[in-house]
Amino acid sequence: MTTVSERRPAPAGPALDLFSEVETTELLAGLTARINVQLARFYSAYPSIGLLDGSGGADGSGSAVPWRTREHLARRVREGLGVPLRDLIESGGQRWRPGLMLHTIDMLGGDAERFGPMVAALEAIHAGSLIIDDVEDGAQLRRGRPSTHEVFGAPTALNAGTAAYFALSRAIGEAIPHTPEGAADSEAAVRADAYEAYLSGMLAAHAGQALDIQGHHREWDEAVAGGDNRTLLDCLRLTYSLKSGAMEGASLQIAALVSGATREVARALREFGAAMGTAYQTSDDVADLYGVPRDGRATKRIGEDLHNAKVTMPLAHAVTLLPTARLRQLWDLISHGSAEADTVREVVAELERCGAVAACAHEARTRLDDAWRTLEPYLPDTPQAGYLHAIARHVMQRNLLH
Repeated sequence: MTTVSERRPAPAGPALDLFSEVETTELLAGLTARINVQLARFYSAYPSIGLLDGSGGADGSGSAVPWRTREHLARRVREGLGVPLRDLIESGGQRWRPGLMLHTIDMLGGDAERFGPMVAALEAIHAGSLIIDDVEDGAQLRRGRPSTHEVFGAPTALNAGTAAYFALSRAIGEAIPHTPEGAADSEAAVRADAYEAYLSGMLAAHAGQALDIQGHHREWDEAVAGGDNRTLLDCLRLTYSLKSGAMEGASLQIAALVSGATREVARALREFGAAMGTAYQTSDDVADLYGVPRDGRATKRIGEDLHNAKVTMPLAHAVTLLPTARLRQLWDLISHGSAEADTVREVVAELERCGAVAACAHEARTRLDDAWRTLEPYLPDTPQAGYLHAIARHVMQRNLLH
């Protein structure tokens, strides 16, 4: 394990293209296949029938519910919690979040089989956040299919999405169980640190979502009026750092902790993950302009955020790239939240022409590459370490190609 005191000198120049796109794609495909195996195990045990257990059951089995009724209710619970979640997870998705976590465990010599359920739980948490996000945004499509709340109804979707947030708690508890009372527990600190990282990440994500739901219309109006977008950009970056960066940072921190890395290495990986999540969200703003295309087709409504009059990074960068009169004209076209598709396409074209889309792409790439240069000296001097950055660049770059 490379500790802080043993850090390698930072490279003199950027060595960011050591791995071909084919190699990176193949590695990510292999990680995805392993993640899918873990997800299949996750489905078979989620939600646990133990949720129905009580104490002192009348039938003497330790359950408060007779076995026959218990089985019936377990199926009902699965219909309400497991089926909606599995429906979304199996509809697609890049699996890059659990992919980075699994690769980090491999890179640091951890036990991928033992901690695989944590990786699956991370994907479940992400799916749960998408379910809730779509309800809050009123999004009709997700991954080219009707959103979960369109299929199962908003109450079921919200409940299933919220329940998914607790998946990692159980996975940590099962992978790093408490020892019998009175026995020495050498892994107690790791378990405690993992829980702290997980809970801190989840709380930050909710704070970011609170800012996202409120929107940034006030900061937008001030930016347009004064021709200064710095406060608006800072607010958006903080929102993305909380909403997307914090949980990604927590996942890499947990991967490091369970693999025996020092807290310094775990902290460095957390910071890289946070930067990756933030950069990815910026790149996702770009992808949204084109319907988040995958394999040549849009998986969401083109310009979903513009349709919803949501202020995102492309609009923020346009403040200093377009005349004030034109900015106000564009905003008037979409601010009512019911713009026609042709109108949204007109706004997207203007954002391209003025350089706002290119500015977003540059910001996302720079943030990720700078974070990698900071992290690299903490990692083992192996090809696996370099692939961590290659995977991150690959999945972000997909959002920037249209």
